[in-house]
Amino acid sequence: MHRIFISSVQKEFVAERRALKDYIQGDPLLRRFFEVFLFEDLPSSDRRVDEVYLAEVDRAAIYLALFGQDYGSEDSTGISPTEHEFDRATSTSKERLVFIIGADDDVRHAKMQNLIRKAEAQLIRRRAADISELSASVYASLVEYLERSGDLRSLPFDTAPCRGATLNDISDEHVRWFLTEAQQRQFPLGENTSAPDLLNHLNLLEAGEVTHAAVLLFGRDPQRFLPASGIKCVHFHGTEVQKPIPSYQIFTGTVFEVVDQALDFVLSKIAQGVGTRERGVQAPVDYELPRDAVAEAIINAVAHRDYLENSSVQVMLFSDRLEVWNAGALPPTLTPERLRHSHPSIPKNPKLARALYLTRYIEQIGTGTLDMIRRSAEAGLRTPNFRQDGGQFVQTLWRPLAAEGTLLGTPAEIGTKSGLSRDQVEILKKCKEETPLRDILALAGRSNRTKFRDQVLRPLLDAHLLEMTVPGKPTSRLQKYRLTKNGTVALASLQKNEKT
Repeated sequence: MHRIFISSVQKEFVAERRALKDYIQGDPLLRRFFEVFLFEDLPSSDRRVDEVYLAEVDRAAIYLALFGQDYGSEDSTGISPTEHEFDRATSTSKERLVFIIGADDDVRHAKMQNLIRKAEAQLIRRRAADISELSASVYASLVEYLERSGDLRSLPFDTAPCRGATLNDISDEHVRWFLTEAQQRQFPLGENTSAPDLLNHLNLLEAGEVTHAAVLLFGRDPQRFLPASGIKCVHFHGTEVQKPIPSYQIFTGTVFEVVDQALDFVLSKIAQGVGTRERGVQAPVDYELPRDAVAEAIINAVAHRDYLENSSVQVMLFSDRLEVWNAGALPPTLTPERLRHSHPSIPKNPKLARALYLTRYIEQIGTGTLDMIRRSAEAGLRTPNFRQDGGQFVQTLWRPLAAEGTLLGTPAEIGTKSGLSRDQVEILKKCKEETPLRDILALAGRSNRTKFRDQVLRPLLDAHLLEMTVPGKPTSRLQKYRLTKNGTVALASLQKNEKT
């Protein structure tokens, strides 16, 4: 049995902790593998409380924390039992599952905010609005733990047989194309190899049955068996999701075809310039977003998505950024921050990843995010952003209008080259005087503080049009925003242009 230690501020989430224990012990699968410890179930003892709960952390295989608004009582060093528990679980290399309860970070105790940031720097944490959402997230995390520990044994999705599919559903044309392309990687099979021989060589048959990977790579109609395996592409003129939508398309086909179509969709919507023929007979085309970085983002989403989820990969182009969403979470050993540095390749769909490598869609397995960062830097763009948003992994590439210091060209050019949304213009007007975030949120009619900071405020800050009054503490309750000198010039230019 695997022992779970459930941690939180003792007076907070009493009902939730009890409900979570009852849920785990009542589930037919989880109760076979887990037992749950709650501090309140301990009998009276003359042992020191801190000794007891730290000893229980040591006994547990899994540390499960619920972080809310309160920080809890503090000892002589100013540290709460909750933080001591987290630190002990970290130092003893326990499996740590952290769940953030509630969406409004600004109402949390300052030390709880710091504890959440500490957890974010080390592992993936998830948010939950209620006990139903919390139970579902805990279930998924515990099943994943059982799979990694070997207690549950199942084939990876792309290796499992695709129900109803046969060799007749494999396209000879797609097989021929793959064999031709793979020759660039010194692939050992010739271009006339039969479909069954290719699938056998790539281990895409399971006990003679066609696998999901075989259908996604070579199927005549992959969406017949896997309806959500296409890519949804959307183009918005502003910085937010809002109707009417100027352009919306769903692309279908093999993984190679949907990647190509989604890439063409993005490139057709962004600015491009044609260079000189100094480097060759053909004049080069340079896009405002590096083509290879866009391709990497789309390929990453296709290769690493969770195909058991019913949501498709989504490619969303805004006026200031490109976002690529795919269902699934990073492996426990990886975090969004670690993707910015050298890291191991842990493909969720290894058969798909290998085929993409053999056809040179992936140049080096495990370097995709680093290539995106490098190519964005070479183009003078902001560093790409990676984040986990619930059950979705999100990659963001910033367009030139959102690059540092070049949001609008020079401040005086705002009237003719404005890349600002209506909300951003109103914010500049509001911030002639120092303005707290709550007033800016009310002005824009928004409630999600984190998303609002990232998508609306961050480009203004990076372009030096706005500044914080407390720059060293972005989430300080005393934080306000005000125009910079550049912002004053830009706003004056915009207002002059509005009058004319």
